[in-house]
Amino acid sequence: MVIHLKHSVELAKAQELASKIGATHFFDGKKHVIVTSSKVKEVPELLADYVEDHFVMETDIQLASRDYRSEKRGIKSLGIGPGKTAIIAGPCSVESYEQLDTVAQFLIKSGVKLLRGGCFKPRTSPYTFQGLGLEGLELLAQMREKYGLKIVTEVKDSSHIADVIAHADVVQIGAKAMYDHSILRACGQSNKPVLLKRGFGTTLQEFVQAAEFILSQGNSEVMLCERGIRTFENKTRFTLDLTGVAFLKHHTNLPVIVDPSHAIGYRYGVPDLTRAAMAMGVEGLLLETHPKPEQALSDAAQQLSLEEFEKLHQSLHPVATAVGQQII
Repeated sequence: MVIHLKHSVELAKAQELASKIGATHFFDGKKHVIVTSSKVKEVPELLADYVEDHFVMETDIQLASRDYRSEKRGIKSLGIGPGKTAIIAGPCSVESYEQLDTVAQFLIKSGVKLLRGGCFKPRTSPYTFQGLGLEGLELLAQMREKYGLKIVTEVKDSSHIADVIAHADVVQIGAKAMYDHSILRACGQSNKPVLLKRGFGTTLQEFVQAAEFILSQGNSEVMLCERGIRTFENKTRFTLDLTGVAFLKHHTNLPVIVDPSHAIGYRYGVPDLTRAAMAMGVEGLLLETHPKPEQALSDAAQQLSLEEFEKLHQSLHPVATAVGQQII
C-alpha cells in the first residue's frame, strides 16, 4: 500500500509513524509518502488521522505501477519522456583519451547527446580487462566538459559508488549488480538519474522490485533497461525479451530503455533488434560503438563501428516517425 500523508504532517512525525508500522518513508518534494507491503489492504489504524490518500496495490510493484501513477515518468535533465527516444551510445569500455575523444566528436556530429562508457567492468573472467577505474571516470568528465555530452557509466560494486555518482550524469546499475541492495539504496539516496539493467536470470517482477528499492528512497528518476535474458538458446549471447518490454510499457510508469548490443552479443544482429525496439516506442536505446571494434578491450564482437552506427542511426528515423516518436 502507498500512503500519502497530509501536508501538515512534519518530517519527524512521518518517520515515527513509518517506524511504528515497519514501513518505508520518503519525501517526494511535495508530501511525505509511506509504503507498506502490498499485503496490507487497509490503512493501519495508527495512521488514520494523518492520511490524505492511499492506494491498495496487488503486488510489491507499487511506486513503479501504473495503478499508482498512471502517467509515464520522465527524466527532465536528460529530456527523456513520453514520445521521445534517447540514443545512448559509446564504447563498452573507456580505453584511452584518444578513443573516447574520437567517439565523442562523432556522437556530437550525429546529434547524440548521451555518451556511455564503462570504467569499472564486472567481467565474467578475472583475466580480462577490468576497466580504467577512476582514470576512466575522469576521462568521461573531460568529454562532458569539452563537448557538453551527458555521461552514462556503470557502478560495479559499493566500493566506488560515491565516485560514480560524483562523476556521472546517469548511474548505470548493470545486470550483475541488480541485486546489490547497497548500490540500490545509495542510488536511491542520490539525485542522479539511474539506469537499472535487468539481471539475465531475473523475472519482470524481481526486476521492477529492484527499481522499487531506488524509488522508495526518494529518487524518482529511474529507467528500466531490458538487455536480454538467459534462455536455452546458445547461438546468441542472450535473448532480447521484447515481450518483457511490452509488459514494462503497459504496467509500469518508468521509462523503458533497450540494449540490443548486450542481448545478441554480435554486431550483425544489432541493427535489426534496434529497429524492432524503436518500433515499440521505447524511451531509449543503448548502443555500443567503437572506432575500431575488432581492437576493443571488451565485448569486441558486439560493438558497431562508427560507420555502422551512423547507418543504423539514420535508419531509425523513419521507424520513429511511423510510431510517433522523436529521436533525441
